[in-house]
Amino acid sequence: MAGPRKSAYSLGADELAAFFRERGEPAFRAKQALETLWSGRAASWDGFKTLPAALRAELAAHFADLDGTVRRVGLFEDPETGTRKPLLELADGNLVECVLIPAGDRWTVCVSSQVGCACGCAFCASGLSGCERNLESGEIAAQAVWAAREIGRRPDNVVFMGSGEPFFNYANVLAAARRLNAAPPEGLGIGARKITVSTCGVVPGIERFSREGTQFELSVSLHAPTDALRSRIMPVNDRWPIRELVAACRAHTERTGRIVTFEYTLVEGFNDSPREAAALLALLRGFPCRANLIPLNPVPEFPGRAPSPRACEAFRAALERGGLNATLRRSKGRSAEAACGQLRRRRLAEIGAGRTADGQRPKTSAAERTAPMASLE
Repeated sequence: MAGPRKSAYSLGADELAAFFRERGEPAFRAKQALETLWSGRAASWDGFKTLPAALRAELAAHFADLDGTVRRVGLFEDPETGTRKPLLELADGNLVECVLIPAGDRWTVCVSSQVGCACGCAFCASGLSGCERNLESGEIAAQAVWAAREIGRRPDNVVFMGSGEPFFNYANVLAAARRLNAAPPEGLGIGARKITVSTCGVVPGIERFSREGTQFELSVSLHAPTDALRSRIMPVNDRWPIRELVAACRAHTERTGRIVTFEYTLVEGFNDSPREAAALLALLRGFPCRANLIPLNPVPEFPGRAPSPRACEAFRAALERGGLNATLRRSKGRSAEAACGQLRRRRLAEIGAGRTADGQRPKTSAAERTAPMASLE
């Protein structure tokens, strides 16, 4: 039996050129196809109007349906901030989320790299059911193309901060990032410094990322300044503790010249006191980095809550006084329980716990759902 057809968003220019060459078509056909593919203008092969109907039919027979790579099945919109959070269905019925975040006339799209997550961070709903599978590079890139079609133009920034741990799907994440960075017509043409890969602290992934020779940005989910606190909310800390993690980040900056951003979710009474601010300053002293403070976006499964706006600002100010570049992010989407993983979890509950969007149970065991923890691939 033939395997699943490849997503066109996984294709390089050489692969598409070979497809047309094998059919005796001129080289410019590949450029025509790439221009339409990455412009986001077409949701199906029928929309490739610069190609003859017979060629469109061959593309449809050879590659996966464009709309079938990612298809919207749900959407949360925040009327206050303009943030849009679609729930996307993949060709196999699995579900992922991405987020479109406006800031003035600019748009950031946050994409997922896995179905679910194996990391089990206490305040994140993405990992409550484990990790079903890695996304292919085309499935990742297709989220950004879908966003371009949704907003009517190329997004300004892409962040790999959706469901999943990007460095447990390293090869596909880097391939997708390179494709999004590639100049048109071979990609979306998003600047490398406008693409951020975020990790919960996978040290071997950071070390490998440092050797890539790219200008992609690195973001690290820290969320606590001591091992005692961090291990309570992030199991990954038991494998790669804070000192090892920060050492890898320092080495990354020394090697690449790129500043690391540390994400720090503020939880009332847990990590938001002057004591934790002082510990964070001591941890990052002498290191050119920045801290991005995020008031907790509550999830029902985690008992914590966000500090008051005044307490959040006091924490930020303490870091600034200590010489650390710190920003305080306004939470978006809290009114509809739109924290990471919530839309997917709600849909799974609607169609039956543990079932995919087509009503079938995932064909993965509990061991398989956590297997991506073992490898950077």
